[in-house]
Amino acid sequence: MKTIAISGASGFVGTNLKDYFTNLGYKVIPISRDILNKKDKLEELINSSNIVINLAGANIINRWTDKYKKLLYSSRIDTTSKIVNAINSVENKPELLISTSAVGIYDNQFIHDEDGSYSNDFLSKLCQDWEKEALKANSFNTRVAIFRFGIVLGKDGGALQKMLTPFKLGLGGIIGSGKQAFSFIHLEDLLNAYKFVIENSNANLAFNLTAPTPTTNKGLTLALGKTLKRPTILPVPEFILNLIFSEGAKVLTDGQNVIPKKLQDLGFEFKYKNIEDTIENLLKN
Repeated sequence: MKTIAISGASGFVGTNLKDYFTNLGYKVIPISRDILNKKDKLEELINSSNIVINLAGANIINRWTDKYKKLLYSSRIDTTSKIVNAINSVENKPELLISTSAVGIYDNQFIHDEDGSYSNDFLSKLCQDWEKEALKANSFNTRVAIFRFGIVLGKDGGALQKMLTPFKLGLGGIIGSGKQAFSFIHLEDLLNAYKFVIENSNANLAFNLTAPTPTTNKGLTLALGKTLKRPTILPVPEFILNLIFSEGAKVLTDGQNVIPKKLQDLGFEFKYKNIEDTIENLLKN
C-alpha cells in the first residue's frame, strides 16, 4: 500500500483526491498547517510517503489588494519551498511530487499547449515562481510533475457551485464581452489524470489539466442556461467586476485558450471533452 501526502487536502480538489485515492487502496495523509510549520514533523511525514501532492494556496478569486497578493504568493511559494526542502533533506525520498500551477501562466493571445508563451502579469509570474520552486525537488530519486489547472468543474463545490445560484434564478449571463477563452476540466478527468501520471513513469514536468476542447465564457453561459433551462440574458459588466475584485478581475475577464497536448500524447483519454458534455453530466438529476 502506497502512501500519498497532500497539502491543501481540505479544499475542493484536495477533499476529492483524498476520497478517490483512499477508495483505490492508498493511504492518504493530509499535510496540515501544523505539520508544514514544523520542520521535523514535515520531514518525518515526507520520509514515509511515496507520493506528495501539493495543492496549498489562497483562493485566487478575490480582491487583489497588495496585502492579498502577498498572501497569494506566500501561500504558494513558501509552502512549496518547505515541502521541497523536506524532500531534499530526507533519506527516503518520495518517488513523485505533483505540484499545482494554473493556465494563468500563459498569455491570452493564442491557443497554448505546454510549450506556449507566458504572460508578463502578476498571475503568470506567480505561476512561474511556483513551478520553479517545485522543480527544485526534481532528482534521480524524485520525479516532479506540474499540473497547470484550468477551471475545475465538479458537483458540490468549487467554481460551478458559485456560478449556479444566479443561473438558477434566471440571472445568469456572460461576463464582459463573453468572448474570453474558458479552459476547464471535469473533476472526474482531473482525478483520473492524477492516477495516470502516478502510474506512468514517463510523465514529468508540466501538464495542462484542461479538457481537449476549450470554450468561451459565452459557451459556458449557454451550456449552463440550456441544461438548467433558464434565460442567460443579463450580462455582468466588466467594470462591476473591477470594482469588486480590482486586479483580481483579470481571472474572470481575461482567459487562456489551453489544450492538454502532453497528456493526450501519453495516451490519456478524457471522458468529458467539451463544455456541453461536462455541464450536462454535472447538473443532470
